Amino acid sequence: MKEAKLRKLIKLVEESDIEELEISSWGKSVRIRKFILDHRPTSAAPQARIEAPVVVEQLPVSAQTPPAAQAAPATQEVPAPPVAAPAEDIIEIKSPMVGTFYRRPSPEAEAYVEVGDIISPGKVLCIIEAMKLMNEIESEVSGRILKILVENAQPVEYGQPLFQVQKL
Repeated sequence: MKEAKLRKLIKLVEESDIEELEISSWGKSVRIRKFILDHRPTSAAPQARIEAPVVVEQLPVSAQTPPAAQAAPATQEVPAPPVAAPAEDIIEIKSPMVGTFYRRPSPEAEAYVEVGDIISPGKVLCIIEAMKLMNEIESEVSGRILKILVENAQPVEYGQPLFQVQKL
């Protein structure tokens, strides 16, 4: 691999939440890992410490929502019934990679799926662009699209929920 390409890959890992990246090309393999040392002040160490509480804070928010229901009843009432009542019937389709989420194959084309559409295994739901490659994300379940959780052309993380689907 050329040095310029390696530098781009290293920069990609440094500037993202990716902890490890492995690329194989033409019989050669390169693995880039991000190491964060707590005793050395680096720009990556504070980022890792900041990101962890964000995830932790999101979990208690749902647990704290019932006491806060008096302050914001509209916010509490809308998401609670669909999620709480048929929770076992709702599946979240999550991003299998880091990249950019696209609902359409091209800007002038129609979206792959809309809220209310019935999907089956193998149905293309969206595209995630990663490193200039367009990856079609296919459904692995049958059901009805309840929510599309990501806006078009927005970055997504590995494991981030993209769709909520009600099993049929």
